[in-house]
Amino acid sequence: MVKQTPPVAEPMRRPTICVTLSGCTVDEILADAARATAVGADICEVRLDKLWVIEKVPEPEVVTDSNEGDRRRRPAYVPPEYIPQAFDSIDLSSALDAFKGGIDLPVVLTCRPESQGGYFPGSEEERISVLRAAIDSGVSWVDLEADIDSKIRSELVEIAKGKTMVISSTHFSEEPSSASEILDDLEEMADSGDIIKVCYNTTGRNSALKLFEAAWMLKESDKKTAIMGLGVGGDWTRIHAPLLNQYLVYSTMETGSHLSSEGRINTSDLLIAWEMLNYE
Repeated sequence: MVKQTPPVAEPMRRPTICVTLSGCTVDEILADAARATAVGADICEVRLDKLWVIEKVPEPEVVTDSNEGDRRRRPAYVPPEYIPQAFDSIDLSSALDAFKGGIDLPVVLTCRPESQGGYFPGSEEERISVLRAAIDSGVSWVDLEADIDSKIRSELVEIAKGKTMVISSTHFSEEPSSASEILDDLEEMADSGDIIKVCYNTTGRNSALKLFEAAWMLKESDKKTAIMGLGVGGDWTRIHAPLLNQYLVYSTMETGSHLSSEGRINTSDLLIAWEMLNYE
């Protein structure tokens, strides 16, 4: 009797880790890029929209924990306030040159409008000019929202063709009603970019499961997707991205317990989770 060797499972493909850089100035973004490079990120995202705001860090608040009579005071996280600045307050050309020369990793340039959770305070015409300049700089990746005027978006995609890859993104302010809705959204965006990114509002386990289910249903597909949430449970598809065959995972160099409630995850914590779950 010939002893058969059991089949060996194929190793999971490690998703591309993209660190969204923190900071509202060129120097702050460059410093965060150096940290992202050191920790093992594959690419990084520069949020150009944040160049047009000033970050105002609020005074910390203190809350009291009570556990079986043991009362302890600890600082509570208070999100910063972002104060918009005039469009002509930023020398975009110099900033793009600084990013090109000062970041070792491949870069995604994004200029997110306020309507999709971004910070850019100018007009849509001004924002499109920023995206056009981003592509003209020869960057590796550019993020183009799927709802940009179709004619203008086609022009941007044509400019990018052959030199800059396109991430087509949509950030939904509502929770998805079902996994099927997510799949429909992805199908509608299928031909709009090299990677399709969708992000939904998540409020806990139920919405997180919808994201997980949609990603699971696509795990054998050759589509390059990034499915995630912002809010409680939004980090499930990030943590389990190798299992779900997600192509791109966004993380941050920020730390703190507030990240989980926002659906985000620190890059080092993400890598530790993958190791613990035997995803690598």
